[in-house]
Amino acid sequence: MNTASSFRQRMLAGDKLVGTFLKTPTSHATEILGDLGYDFVVIDQEHAPFDRTTSDIALLAARAHDTAALVRVPGPEAILSVLDCGATGVLVPHVKSAAYAREVAAMCRYRGARGFATSTRAGRYTGVPMWRHISNSDAATVFVAQIEDPVALDEIDAIAAVEGVDSLFIGRGDLTAAFGDESKDPPAVRKAVERISAAARRAGKSISVYVGSAAEAAWLNSLGANVFVLSSDQGFLRQAAIAGLNEVREKVGTAHV
Repeated sequence: MNTASSFRQRMLAGDKLVGTFLKTPTSHATEILGDLGYDFVVIDQEHAPFDRTTSDIALLAARAHDTAALVRVPGPEAILSVLDCGATGVLVPHVKSAAYAREVAAMCRYRGARGFATSTRAGRYTGVPMWRHISNSDAATVFVAQIEDPVALDEIDAIAAVEGVDSLFIGRGDLTAAFGDESKDPPAVRKAVERISAAARRAGKSISVYVGSAAEAAWLNSLGANVFVLSSDQGFLRQAAIAGLNEVREKVGTAHV
């Protein structure tokens, strides 16, 4: 069943899931994407102007459409608040070691180090009994570890093997910047992508990727990726705006963008 509560189960089963980043701190993009049938959204607190209040609003919209919502947190200090607000899980950047992965995995689960409360949206404002809430939350919460630093490659098998890491997200942008190769398809980045993918497959973990096109999705799918973050709300707006502008200008006889 395509619901937020089944997202982790579907991810771990290898279902092909397609979502997108949210960069604009409103509820509207979440509502539109949920209505269109996207499997999930990723609220980007790391690189977009989401704070706790605007994240809460976007998470409310996701829950209204029963759309899974991950939050890319700026750091571990934000994990508790977004889970309390009803996030399906977290995408945590710069996971460089197995030790850090274990620390974050514990913060995502009550039978770990997550602070307990049922007076939250996640606990239906005390509507869920304590132990049912603990059990359900621990079973459904997703932890995606973003691998984007060359140093993480030295521990990639150990990171992938950490219990509680559900998926490895391959951060090609940061890897490309770190390797410093300005060519179109840097060999070191491609090799890193293959290495991370292989580690995830060996550990039986999901592989999550950002894609800007269907061609990228096809390549990464061939490496075993099953969770695809396609563009962003801002990316869709830009693409549609350019296409619409050019179409009208073509009909009325003015230059293209």
